[in-house]
Amino acid sequence: FRKKYAEFLKTDFPRIPFTKDLRIFQKVAQKGAQLIDLHLLKPQKLARPTARCEGSGNMRVVKVSYDAKKERVFINAEKRFSGIPYEVWDYHIGGYQVCEKWLKDRKGRMLSSEETTTYVNVVTALAETIKIQESLDKLFKEVESNILEVSL
Repeated sequence: FRKKYAEFLKTDFPRIPFTKDLRIFQKVAQKGAQLIDLHLLKPQKLARPTARCEGSGNMRVVKVSYDAKKERVFINAEKRFSGIPYEVWDYHIGGYQVCEKWLKDRKGRMLSSEETTTYVNVVTALAETIKIQESLDKLFKEVESNILEVSL
């Protein structure tokens, strides 16, 4: 869906696909509920973080850089977040690269332990979001001929 309507989504309100099949509607609604929980950073969905903070030194965000080979993000010469796959690092919402923007918005500041936990949770939520979007893409292909489109 996101690929098919990519250009349209950039310039107008999204189209909402409605299916005539109640079973399919319930599957999509369940995925939507999962996405809501993830995007609200509900703790039960983030119990096992995919990223972690490592290194010695302080948590001051000096320069944000990504190491694709080792899947980690440095915030200064000593501190880093590891366990961040490229697809998560590169994930964009509204024209912004989420993981990078979150850190760059805090450049020059010392991250608190709460902010560190939030960043790890954001990374985890994005990783799970990508999985859900992939399952929705598969579901959308299955029912593409059985949908009604409604504009908001």
